[in-house]
Amino acid sequence: MELLRFSAFWCGAILFGSILLVESKLSSIMKLKRLCKFCDVQATSCAGKGRCKVDCDITSICPDKQDVCVSIWRKKDDNITFDTVCHNPAQRLYGLVLEDYNNSKCEMKEIKGMGSQFFICSCSEDECNEHIFFNSNMDSQVVAVILVSLVPLLVVAVVVITSFYCYRVYRQRQASSKRRRGPPLDFSDARAIMIDDEGSDSSSTHANNLNHNTELLPIELDVQVGKGRFAEVYKAKLKQGSSVSEEQGFETVAVKIFQYEEYASWKSEKEIFSDADLRHDNVLHFLTAEERKVQRQYWLITAYHPRGNLQEYLIHHIINWHDLWVLGGSLASGVAHLHSDHTTCGRYKVPIAHRDIKSSNILVKNDLTCCLCDFGLALRLDNSLSVDELANSGQVGTARYMAPEVLESRINLENIESFKQADVYSMALVLWEIISRCNAIGDVKEYEPPFGNLREHPCVESMKDSVLRDRGRPEIPDSWINHTGIQMVCAAIDDCWDHDPEARLTAQCVAERFYDMEYLDKLSDRSDSEEKIPEEIFVVDEK
Repeated sequence: MELLRFSAFWCGAILFGSILLVESKLSSIMKLKRLCKFCDVQATSCAGKGRCKVDCDITSICPDKQDVCVSIWRKKDDNITFDTVCHNPAQRLYGLVLEDYNNSKCEMKEIKGMGSQFFICSCSEDECNEHIFFNSNMDSQVVAVILVSLVPLLVVAVVVITSFYCYRVYRQRQASSKRRRGPPLDFSDARAIMIDDEGSDSSSTHANNLNHNTELLPIELDVQVGKGRFAEVYKAKLKQGSSVSEEQGFETVAVKIFQYEEYASWKSEKEIFSDADLRHDNVLHFLTAEERKVQRQYWLITAYHPRGNLQEYLIHHIINWHDLWVLGGSLASGVAHLHSDHTTCGRYKVPIAHRDIKSSNILVKNDLTCCLCDFGLALRLDNSLSVDELANSGQVGTARYMAPEVLESRINLENIESFKQADVYSMALVLWEIISRCNAIGDVKEYEPPFGNLREHPCVESMKDSVLRDRGRPEIPDSWINHTGIQMVCAAIDDCWDHDPEARLTAQCVAERFYDMEYLDKLSDRSDSEEKIPEEIFVVDEK
């Protein structure tokens, strides 16, 4: 009997010790790993204001000790949801970096460009994502302190600006008085135009400026040579004599005309052109911008190139290797200049993303070099731009030439290089177009745009199917790589339209590769382009 009692006592002691050990292990695990509300996506009545409690009954032990608690609030139309999870802050969540995870409470921050109203917060206390806070009072107090601190600075700024404005008005009145007393203005002195040997390419000593003169440039419109969504382009004559009545002294220019309701588009393109650092041999030469109040129009006046755009040129011409080398190298050089953060002189400049590179937005000059035009969608990649400002720029461009990440609206807004990488993808498609019309590849087919199997103006969804779902790219036949130079260009193209933006070459790298091919060009026969059509047939498209 005593033996039985002794055995029962030790069995109980062992069982009690095991329970304590298990509890100790669980306790140590709980200390190492965080507890978070974890209900994935579920509907909520939280209106996105003040303080809300997440309607989640599940508390989960996070799988990793580095995990923090995250709550996401979304509103799309009338559908409002909460999403509560554990997440490692070293990894992105929905493409976002968790920046506030060291907080003890979950304070919501709005994120733009997510396709819906989107708030997210993260914190590092157990179950801290159960209660979330919108519009913290602390934020309003901080704003109030900042505003009070800025008042003296604002007063000083107003005084300085007012003084500067008064000084400018005084100087302008003085200059106006001198002009009234002096000889009449000679347009050849004020707005000199220089032309090349063929008399077709124009430039200006006063390029990259808005015409502030009260007297508008003496321009006579000739014929329409292009039409887009926001504007029409005309070939025009600019008077170059001191007297408007003279019959000679005209120079040919191009005039892009925006109607009054398209002021925003005109202003956007004018601001890009007005950057003096934009000037480059492979960027369309800008002369001036004008507001034509009588016609209720806004004008951009630029150089005129009678060969037209690259797409038209390729439709009507078969080119040789030398032509391809010149066209492709100058295109890459122009894009590289846009993307560069310094000029050829080494001075800092703001990089620019074109965002609508395609063969119809590239002009062909008389020497067969390319120049980029149509900067209506261009974006200055200023380091001061916030993620929200970049997100507001939207999904822009021509669907056929959109990079995969643009089609998917998943461009990395935290890295301005992403916009350059999207340009490089579009440039690769244009280089493919140029090669497709080169006689060095053998049998040359009729011109066809990239993804020519799709309709004339494919929509974004059609391009998503081809580029994202099927990972499709224009075909590069085996016959193309029989020529050493074209083989090198095709290798660059393949690197430029890579699905991963980070894996793409830079435009500068492509330009350098073309430069390195110069020896191949010198070895070529430099034969004349075949099947040329007389210029007077295709220079002007009369519609």
